[in-house]
Amino acid sequence: MDYRRIGESDLRISALALGTMTFGEQNSEADAHAQLDLAVSCGVNFIDCAEMYPVPPRAETQGRTESYIGSWLKHQRRDKLIVATKITGPSRGFSWIRNGPRINRRHLEAAIDGSLKRLQTDYVDLYQIHWPDRYVPMFGATGYDIAQEHDTVPIAEQLQALAELVKAGKVRHIGLSNETPWGVSEFVRCAEKFGLPKIVTVQNAYHLMNRSFETGLAEVCHHLQVGLLAYSPLAFGHLSGKYLADPNAKGRITLFPSFVQRYAKPNVPAASKEYVRIAQEAGLSPATMALAFARSRWFNSSVILGATSVRQLKENLDSAEVVLSAEVLEQIEAVHRIYSNPAP
Repeated sequence: MDYRRIGESDLRISALALGTMTFGEQNSEADAHAQLDLAVSCGVNFIDCAEMYPVPPRAETQGRTESYIGSWLKHQRRDKLIVATKITGPSRGFSWIRNGPRINRRHLEAAIDGSLKRLQTDYVDLYQIHWPDRYVPMFGATGYDIAQEHDTVPIAEQLQALAELVKAGKVRHIGLSNETPWGVSEFVRCAEKFGLPKIVTVQNAYHLMNRSFETGLAEVCHHLQVGLLAYSPLAFGHLSGKYLADPNAKGRITLFPSFVQRYAKPNVPAASKEYVRIAQEAGLSPATMALAFARSRWFNSSVILGATSVRQLKENLDSAEVVLSAEVLEQIEAVHRIYSNPAP
């Protein structure tokens, strides 16, 4: 397993991370512990979760993911693991989380205290804003619609509240998620201007069918020394090829229809078919090729894996040893030129 320093922090995280949003919905507590044990045995030291997990989000299950991790974490060497979680952003409902979450001092204090209690730890290594307090197009939306702008907590105020969590020892480092080039730049600018903690990561979707990070964000993150944590590297299973063989195959897309919109785009099946073909001709599983590609990008600090079984997770972890040939990379670029970001 390769380990990479994120941002300007002292954290060195595994190039593959364990995502946990299935814990408590598709995976039982025993399943969760088995996945955690396997991941750590294969060299993974970075575990990512969120207060709103599992997905799909429901009041009845909110926080269960962190609780499952906590019942495992209390038996581990805490200093050997990098644990990340997130505060829920506003604008998407979630009335069961503090009557509607915001990114301000009161919500941040309540959120981190709840997460620490469920995780059974005194601190988290990385605390992230799950999505911006302000309006931005997200989760498959494209184009900035000025009419959707709304009241927001100023970024400097958000940073000041996060700084208090760092000072209190509850948080070691801070990061963002589902952010834009302007957002990343503004958080760094405010940190420098007011002497506040600087973000070290941004967690955004990145995979063969969504390489939008490469335009704008890659340049910003390079110059500002902010690392990418890539989520959905298999495009919710589309890059495994299973939905080509059976559109009704069991998976989050078919189990939870609310996830369909991001991938129900005209060129997704055609692009998936081409990437699956390239992988098979190279003697690779489609999932392995997709994960190896994401891991190989120069701007990527870690690729976050999400599995619903130990067998699936083992296959994904084995991709850590795979290096794609120049020929395969050239074929991937050829498909990307034809089907550029079909599932942003």
